Amino acid sequence: MANFFEPPRYIALEGPIRVGKSTLAKIIAERLNAQRVTEPEDNPFLNAFYDDQPGAAFQAQFSFLIQRFDQLRALEVGPNTRKTVVADYIIEKDKLFANINLSDEELRVYDQYYKYFRSQLPTPDLVIYLQATPEVLKKRLKKKGAPDEVAISDDYIEEVAKAYEHFFFHYTSSDLLIVNTSEIDFVDRHEDLQELLRRVSEPIKGTQYFLPLGADAASA
Repeated sequence: MANFFEPPRYIALEGPIRVGKSTLAKIIAERLNAQRVTEPEDNPFLNAFYDDQPGAAFQAQFSFLIQRFDQLRALEVGPNTRKTVVADYIIEKDKLFANINLSDEELRVYDQYYKYFRSQLPTPDLVIYLQATPEVLKKRLKKKGAPDEVAISDDYIEEVAKAYEHFFFHYTSSDLLIVNTSEIDFVDRHEDLQELLRRVSEPIKGTQYFLPLGADAASA
């Protein structure tokens, strides 16, 4: 009996700031006529965190954790629905940034809540990890010039990029497509976008890579 390809119903995109995940998530959601889930942005403690005020990192991180948990818990995904969902983050992102921004004492408290929340959330069928070098991310950050991103230092960008690389090197929770965006531009170059969308529409099992310049994806 033939094995028919069952397309993923719950797709999530991840990657460091200015790697293009929100843009690509919007495009994929439109192509698939899917529900789009966007990263929570209304965090009352974020400005205090950027100003390096005492305790603000824990407050901002915990606020994000609660918002992300509420958002992902409400998703209609799984075998009992045919709805397709495209999110521009995974809950593990919250833990990744907590490890960067919180003290050891704060992290011990955070971990207790994170483990409880994570156990109640669905896992994506497919995660698309968009990666880029810190140098490329810095250039895109400066080009964008968003007011709330001015305070982000080069050292912080490098630390975040390194944390993402480490996390996804060990990631096995779902099928994973790793896309290096340093040499492609799916926003301004139509051919790059079409090739990437074609790759996403094909079966992806385990960890695979989308290689730019016309190369095919390869299994890990």
